[in-house]
Amino acid sequence: MQAYRRSYRRLCEPGGTYFFTLTLENRRLDILSRHIEALRHAIQREKQQHPFCMLAWVVLPDHLHMLWRLQPGDTDYSNRIRRIKAHFSRQLPPCEQTSSSRRNKQERGIWQRRFWEHLIRDEEDLRRHLDYVHYNPVKHGYVERAVDWPHSSFHHFVERGLYPRDWGGQVE
Repeated sequence: MQAYRRSYRRLCEPGGTYFFTLTLENRRLDILSRHIEALRHAIQREKQQHPFCMLAWVVLPDHLHMLWRLQPGDTDYSNRIRRIKAHFSRQLPPCEQTSSSRRNKQERGIWQRRFWEHLIRDEEDLRRHLDYVHYNPVKHGYVERAVDWPHSSFHHFVERGLYPRDWGGQVE
């Protein structure tokens, strides 16, 4: 447990740690999980061009949650998210209906325009958000155990000893 707490402390270093939720415009679609490689590519591309540390993430069919740490003095997460959304959208064939407003702004209509952002305040806030991210597939009924969801950083946290394998549902 002590190593668990020390590792959380390291995650909450200065530079701004943020929790984000990005959601598809049409919540009935499964574009994110179906095109997970395109999403990974969009995020990796943005990380290379405008560095940030991805602390945790989970990708569900219609939304995703991420925890990022930006470099000291950097608060430009909004443009990073805009570019990730745009790059991901450009990788997909047109499949969505778009309003005239979106067409005029040359938007695809895949994503909701806004996103949820929360500045992590302290170690306890970080822990709660990490738990929220990793438990989300169970919460939404996609799996019975966190370990069974493939599109999550939960597996890396288990490998690093930050979560037991049976956290978020019993493992037989």
